[in-house]
Parts: sequence; C-alpha cells; structure tokens
Amino acid sequence: MLTKRIIPCLDIKDGRTVKGINFENIRDAGDPVELGALYAKTGADELVFLDITATNEKRKTLSELVNRISQNINIPFTVGGGISSVEDVQVLLQHGADKISVNTAAYKNPQLIADLSKEFGSQCVVLAIDTKQETDGQWYVYLNGGRVKTDTLCTDWARQAVDLGAGEILLTSMNHDGTKQGFALDITATLAGTLSVPVIASGGGGTMQHFTDVFTKGKADAALAASIFHFKEIGIPELKDYLAGQGVRMRK
Repeated sequence: MLTKRIIPCLDIKDGRTVKGINFENIRDAGDPVELGALYAKTGADELVFLDITATNEKRKTLSELVNRISQNINIPFTVGGGISSVEDVQVLLQHGADKISVNTAAYKNPQLIADLSKEFGSQCVVLAIDTKQETDGQWYVYLNGGRVKTDTLCTDWARQAVDLGAGEILLTSMNHDGTKQGFALDITATLAGTLSVPVIASGGGGTMQHFTDVFTKGKADAALAASIFHFKEIGIPELKDYLAGQGVRMRK
C-alpha cells in the first residue's frame, strides 16, 4: 500500500503567500520563500505553489520566485498558475519546479495535457480541478480561480484528463475551501475510486481528524492544506505522528 502525503500549498498573489475562504476574502500569510523552507525542514512531503492571479505579464516574476523557493527546499515542488504552453513549463522546470499544475488553460485546450505529458512525462502533469457542489447535488468544474462556472461535471473532466495524460489530480472543493470544516469526502472518494492516478484532496482541512477522514473515508493519496500550516494551527510533524497513530501509513 502506498504511503500518504501531506502537502502545504502556497497560494501566491503579488509575490506574497495569501489565503482566503471559499476563494474570497484574501489575506496575507507570509513570505513564500521562508514558508517553503520551513515546510521542507519540518516534514512536508511535497510543496505546491499556485499563482492565483497569474497573467503572462507576471511570468518573469513567477519564475524568479519559483527559483528562490526551489533553492531552499529538498522536496518535490509543483508549480501552477498561468501555464498554457510547453514553453511555459520548460521555463518553470528550468527554475526548479519538479511538476506543473494546469487548470483553466487545460480545460479550454485539453490537447495541452496530451502535449505536456508527451513532452515531460505524465508524472510531471498535475491537473488542478476547482469544483463546487450545486443545489442539484452535482459537482461542477469552475475556471479562472473559481470565478467562472462550467456545465461540465467534475468526474467527467477528471476522467478525460487522465485519458489525455494527466498523472495526478489536485481536487479543490470550493464549498469547503478555507472553512476548516473538513474535506469533501464523497467527491474525493468517487475520483480516487475510479481514476488510475493519485488524487490530492484540497479544501477544508481544519483538524487532524479531518486528515484521517480524507485518507480513510475519502481514499485520497495526498492531502493539501494552507492556512492551518501558515498560521501554525497544526504542525506537520505532529500531524504525521497523529495520522500514523491512527493507522494511516505516512512517508517518513
């Protein structure tokens, strides 16, 4: 059985780490270089960097910040935000990223997933899906940092992306994001049970028990969180010890 992973997430806006609730009410959470170094030292299994307002004009700033973070960590590093071409990925990999995350650009041009997988290998391609459960009970895909709703079901898009070459799914529940009320267990378990690639659960982690639940009931391969780590509400070493005590196999 594969071990489970704990992944802090650096949401970046204007070069600073930020955090919101339900994708809104953004507040500052610290210097990303310092946070990344701290997480690498204290047992994080991987680190995710998402430029939440990325535009092509910011590409240079983004790559330089990625480079600064990568020089201070020794764990796998996934970078996302504004990626829309093979060339964008080459720049980020040259600046220290190990994997890249695509979202809106991949939805608008699914061939991008196939192109990136062919060029860099599927293990390098993480598809980020921002999803929201609507009143009809279905989970729909949202784009542009959660601002634009589509009529596509989360499960359908995830399946298509894996067929195209995505090597991992980063699933963020907009309903749960920043609430600290627990992860979206049902949709996470649905994807984890039907896809052939790892699923990272994101959105809602607030207590250590929430992480136990997402690994056992949600069947997630990894759990991603931000504010509880940034604001030192839960320490990664303590969390991993707790999970191990609950019978969850953790990376050492």
